[in-house]
Amino acid sequence: MSTLPSETVLTALQQGRVELQGEFMWGSNYTFLLRVDYAGLSLQAVYKPTRGVRPLWDFPSSSLARHEVAAYLVSQALGWNFVPPTVLRKDGPFGPGSVQQFIEHDPEYHYFNFSETDRQRLRPVALFDILTNNADRKGSHILIDPQRRIWLIDHGICFHVEEKLRTVIWDFAGEAIPSDLSADIARFRRALAPLDSSLSGELSTELALSLQPYLSEEEILALARRADRLLAAGCFPNPDQSRRQYPWPPV
Repeated sequence: MSTLPSETVLTALQQGRVELQGEFMWGSNYTFLLRVDYAGLSLQAVYKPTRGVRPLWDFPSSSLARHEVAAYLVSQALGWNFVPPTVLRKDGPFGPGSVQQFIEHDPEYHYFNFSETDRQRLRPVALFDILTNNADRKGSHILIDPQRRIWLIDHGICFHVEEKLRTVIWDFAGEAIPSDLSADIARFRRALAPLDSSLSGELSTELALSLQPYLSEEEILALARRADRLLAAGCFPNPDQSRRQYPWPPV
């Protein structure tokens, strides 16, 4: 896979000429493969048009593409960098939608048949899903590219203000959060919003402003609260037995 700077890829995804290449048939929403050409650069991208979203009772269809972009921004702000470059384009082949760099990977290698070594690399992934309140972390949403780098995809149904976490990754429940990851979360929390107990006050930090086109103020504040809870607990949570904690289907 190309190691182009993320800013170069973002510019290409936002401004490049797009050509429809095909449709992914395995998802519940319409998802397409694009070829993007920009200034001599050619790359593949995944396009999810807003009007191709199946209605959900708890997530407005217009929010899913924005959440895809917000997940990318949160991943970058944490310094974990495992969501592919993602933008919101108004002029996609079927109207507005998210456009994300396509990651080369083996689709037959996923969470449920990862090696133990790769499973042990998923602690930041589990924390990312808790922070973003991911309601649909399936096993196939974790990709490993030919260079063994971990990538995460499909974040449309994240960031709800109510507890929605559904994930296959409970490997680390009850474990202490490693100090380096805890430090990343603390730095992220400071960058997100004022550090007062009520989280009142204007969300005017650089990070909060970058998220505001994609998340509501309530969603940003809920994100900050989840970071606070993780830092206060100091450990990975256990599944809440009072509600469904796993996505369906799991792969």
